[in-house]
Amino acid sequence: MIDLSLLPYALNLAAIYALMAISISMIWSSIGMLNLAHGATFAVSGYAAWNLSIIFKPIILSIFGKTLIAKLLMGFVLISSAMVAGAMFGLIIYLLAFLPIHDKPNYPVRSLIITLAINIATIQILLFMFGARNKGLPKIFGFGKFEIFEIPIRYDQAGTIISTIIILGLMLSWLKFSRMGIEIRAMMQNPEGAAYSGISRRTTAIPVLMITGALAGVSAALLSQTIFVSPTSGSIPLIKGLTIALLGGLGNVPGAMIGAVLIGFLEAIVGSIQQRYVMFSTFIFIIIVLIIRPRGIGGLLDDTRE
Repeated sequence: MIDLSLLPYALNLAAIYALMAISISMIWSSIGMLNLAHGATFAVSGYAAWNLSIIFKPIILSIFGKTLIAKLLMGFVLISSAMVAGAMFGLIIYLLAFLPIHDKPNYPVRSLIITLAINIATIQILLFMFGARNKGLPKIFGFGKFEIFEIPIRYDQAGTIISTIIILGLMLSWLKFSRMGIEIRAMMQNPEGAAYSGISRRTTAIPVLMITGALAGVSAALLSQTIFVSPTSGSIPLIKGLTIALLGGLGNVPGAMIGAVLIGFLEAIVGSIQQRYVMFSTFIFIIIVLIIRPRGIGGLLDDTRE
């Protein structure tokens, strides 16, 4: 029988992985780029949040003390600074890895190489600026836990799950109802048809890379509640996000969300048995699914719609 106390841990993992996997899927399906600099975006956002938390924490504490308002303000500073930094780094990726080569031959391969180079260069710059020591971010959700139906849930887990649901809900609503969102969805569903309709991939790429960069920033702020920020802290989230995007069907947002939930529960269950087998079991599961369904979970959804 499965221990129900694993449920919040699994949902916490799924929330973080979903932010990364959906970002990677959106970038691929809309502008045809496999962004290997997404891990660098994660790390840069984490350091931006850490630096601003150092600046604002004493100011907020001196004005409001250790009150609920102070915690809310620190949470706002932490998440908003990570989102802004991620969006700005997404703009840098646009200028370096998309704009110069988007209309050149072998664009997907070239962008893959350039984003990998950006990722490596960013890690080296962060190592030079901050060293290899890990940095801890303030705990914006506090310490402690509560119970729902006798299932213990930590404050950071509940905060991460709720924050992710709200942010993804806002993003999906924007994609569904705003003019720019509709253009992005058109580009994701049929790039050629969107281009014939007058939707420019060059213009669409700016909000796509900035929004996905902001999502990477959110995941950095939330995941750093349980781990530390370091120059290489984005490597594992990048690998997990990429593999989950492949599992869900690269370019398929609903598939990426389902894949994130499946991997979150798989890692929680396997980790409760033997932590050393978590990564191994994850990749075995993904390989089996892709052998059976090369199009991933998104392929199953597409077949259902057809």
